[in-house]
Amino acid sequence: MKKIIALVCLSLLPFSYLSAEGYQVNAQSTKQAAMGHVGVAMKLGAESMHFNPAGLGFLNKNVDLSLGVTGVFANAKFSDNGYTHKSDNDPSTPLYFYAGFKIYDFLSAGISVNTPYGSSMDWGSNWKGSHLIQKISLKSYSIQPTLSWKIMDRLSVGAGMMIMFGDFSLSRALLSSGDLSAIAAGMPALQPLADKYKDITPVSVELSGDAGLRVGYNVGVMFDVTDQITIGASYRSKVMMKVSEGSALISYANESELKPILGGNVPPLDKGFLKAELPLPSNFSLGVTYQPTTLWTVSGEVQFVGWGAYQSLPVDFYPESELGKYNQNPEKKYKNTRIYRVGTQYAATNRLDVRLGAYYDETPVKDDYLNPETPSMNKLGLTTGFSFRPTNSFSVDLSFSYVTGFGRDGSYSDKSSLTGQDRTFGGHYKVYALMPAIGVSYQF
Repeated sequence: MKKIIALVCLSLLPFSYLSAEGYQVNAQSTKQAAMGHVGVAMKLGAESMHFNPAGLGFLNKNVDLSLGVTGVFANAKFSDNGYTHKSDNDPSTPLYFYAGFKIYDFLSAGISVNTPYGSSMDWGSNWKGSHLIQKISLKSYSIQPTLSWKIMDRLSVGAGMMIMFGDFSLSRALLSSGDLSAIAAGMPALQPLADKYKDITPVSVELSGDAGLRVGYNVGVMFDVTDQITIGASYRSKVMMKVSEGSALISYANESELKPILGGNVPPLDKGFLKAELPLPSNFSLGVTYQPTTLWTVSGEVQFVGWGAYQSLPVDFYPESELGKYNQNPEKKYKNTRIYRVGTQYAATNRLDVRLGAYYDETPVKDDYLNPETPSMNKLGLTTGFSFRPTNSFSVDLSFSYVTGFGRDGSYSDKSSLTGQDRTFGGHYKVYALMPAIGVSYQF
């Protein structure tokens, strides 16, 4: 029994939550969020460091500063055979900051800080899927020093070094109310306890840890085909994030009542630590921008996301003499995906720009790997916003994004903590998110 419970607990571990499009956050620029997050073929000043570092070479001021914050209000709903449950998520607030500097007419440099991955999901402690997930929180940060060289008036190239780090926490039922009822069926003396906790998770575990510092790169090229048409391409490399010393905390719904009875069957996970690793996917983007007049800008692009790098999740436990037998390497078998983006900007006045955009984001998760940790599905994002410049150098930016998933049926299989037999949890998922953002920028 002890070994079975441990195997269930360890079957979904750090970073498995990072496996879907929902955590590749479109919150690196308030202006570009309003345009469907296009930018690979646009001259965005300092903000180009994220979308295409080659765009930094087209700086028209000596110093370009930009910062902002996005509120992500995400909600998910699960239903199956009359049972319905909604998540109760805390909002997340990804930040960004860019500072670009023109060194020479042909050479620019800068540094950026943003949160390319990060979100939270809270299903509550006692819902039917608590054996898979109760609550999860992810924060990921990227610091990127960047150089851009303007080879000629119409052509620029750029490169940046991505320094990545972050942290996570994940809680789930170690022994669910259903497992306790099944145990009581063979041990009548436990029936009163099973009745008392029939809708309450008796034992839970929280896994947490910090991902060590990892390094990747971001390169790009941008070319003005004509005065009205610009094309661009950029590539952000895969980054292998690693947790070297994750920890586990075991909690009981009522420790004084439950631990004397169940404690002997709960493995001492809080006495050891774990190691895990998972690739953050590569991104390759191609785009074109067209300016039919000096007032209108239209841009479109396609982004290829290398989720296919995530085929399995190797996890090792220490001390090896006690916990090594619980090492895991579950298959994930994700597939590469695409994101299609389009956006437009109109200069309504000398001080006001208005924007609209949309994007379609494919899911990398197959139907039989759909987990409530990340209820992944194809998503449509609709965006709008504006910038107001009280002075020629200072801009206040606002945007709003509505992201909705196309409702999806799916399931996930694991092993029962009671019998060790395969079991499947599945149903219908719906998700949506509201993302208001505010930013400011200053050039001189």
